[in-house]
Amino acid sequence: MKHFGRWISSLLIGLSLIGPVAPIDSAQPANLHPYLAELAAHTPEALVSVIVQKTGTGPAVEAQVRALGGQIVAELDIIHGFAATLPAGQTIALAHTPGVRAVSYNAPMAEAACGDCTTTGKLANTYIKSIRADQVWSRLQGQGIGVAVVDSGVNWQADLYTNMGQNRVVANVGFHNGYNATTFDAYSHGSHVAGIIGGNGRSSDGAYIGVAPQASIINVKVSDDLQSGAGTALSVVQGLQWILQNKALYNIRVVNLSLNSAVAESYHTSAIDAAVEVLWFNGIVVVAAAGNSGQGADYPPANDPFIITVGAVEDKGTTSISDDAVAVFSTYGTTSAGYKKPELVAPGRNIVSLMGNSGQGLPAAHPGNVVSYNGSAYFRMSGTSMAAPMVSGAVALLLQDEPQLTPDQVKYRLMATANKSWGGYASAKAGAGILDIAAAVNGSTTQSANMGTQASRLLWSGAQPVTWSSVNWNSVNWNSVNWNSVNWNSVNWNSVNWNSTYWGP
Repeated sequence: MKHFGRWISSLLIGLSLIGPVAPIDSAQPANLHPYLAELAAHTPEALVSVIVQKTGTGPAVEAQVRALGGQIVAELDIIHGFAATLPAGQTIALAHTPGVRAVSYNAPMAEAACGDCTTTGKLANTYIKSIRADQVWSRLQGQGIGVAVVDSGVNWQADLYTNMGQNRVVANVGFHNGYNATTFDAYSHGSHVAGIIGGNGRSSDGAYIGVAPQASIINVKVSDDLQSGAGTALSVVQGLQWILQNKALYNIRVVNLSLNSAVAESYHTSAIDAAVEVLWFNGIVVVAAAGNSGQGADYPPANDPFIITVGAVEDKGTTSISDDAVAVFSTYGTTSAGYKKPELVAPGRNIVSLMGNSGQGLPAAHPGNVVSYNGSAYFRMSGTSMAAPMVSGAVALLLQDEPQLTPDQVKYRLMATANKSWGGYASAKAGAGILDIAAAVNGSTTQSANMGTQASRLLWSGAQPVTWSSVNWNSVNWNSVNWNSVNWNSVNWNSVNWNSTYWGP
């Protein structure tokens, strides 16, 4: 039953619609939950999930919800009420409506114990403890948060199902014209990334668990399985456009891009950079791998100044970060526009996670990196492609805890709480430091990153720069981008490092 409740919660959170904001009485009614009153005061346009109890019969209260820009999502006859979503600022008006007994918050449920999907007794992947994800699992596992994996596809497998048998890969879409036109992963890169984000370790008896083991995965396949996982800028942008169009349906709050363009380019002329900025300005946190080329930072989307770019550290197979060092392959530097990358780092060497098709792609090319556990097969890889999904999983946990945070606030929080207290720390290569999930979740700052940063010129409506503080980002939409002025260069997964010196037994 607890998993059914999570499903209902994620469904309610994921719905949204746009409606007019009606005048409301600012007085806080006694029948309104205090948390909803707080949301109404501070984030009135944020969509919130509520449970409404009525004093009488008839459709008048439901009609008022719709008039306030909301939507009825479930009937709850057992309590003479219903569940709905509507803008937080309209909850006060709803509570003042005749016939409303109470308006309460559809709060996420916290378990007294984590359950077998997140027990750490057999945990073998040391990165979970080095970034302190396990320290928040008692109440946060990513439930209800959608993370889009823009990659080579994601294969459905036990670690991506709930214990009740529900598939957490909630959507599958493909944008490529090459071999394997399905959305499944014959290359094994996307499945590996998805496992780092949200694998629950079912097939390994809890040995290999991802960062947010109850998050929803949105599979956005953009690559050709027979071309070394290569895609094109066009296929990537098409995938990002689909995410924007479907963000409310699946509550997509995070996008993971473990890929880089094959061509260095200014973020002012890159189609991919323009697309990720449109997502960012529409409330979606975008996380990208820094790349594996060492020094040099002008490869989209990692060079975009708004998003979170992630470099890799080697954790030496220990849970302590005291012996960590920035991986020699991890890309860093200052972009041609003057922005330092990456923003932070996470473990990215010898990471064990899910595998796609064992007979094709990366596992076929590197059979020595297949990891067997009680008859189940996992796969070991290194690269900033592995570090980025750790941050994406961290964002899912943070947004489950504080869903009202904006992408700029998330970025600031992660950087402000990153750990610099390790021997190998150098800001030029590691940005703000190593990801520290417990510190981020327990943090309180709501300051915003990117103040004064110029948006991509492809988003400018005229000759004057558009900066963070000079525009209403909600007005930035897909049609405002001048796509005709860009080149659709190819992209690849060069953020994966196959140097044999990085592979251990």
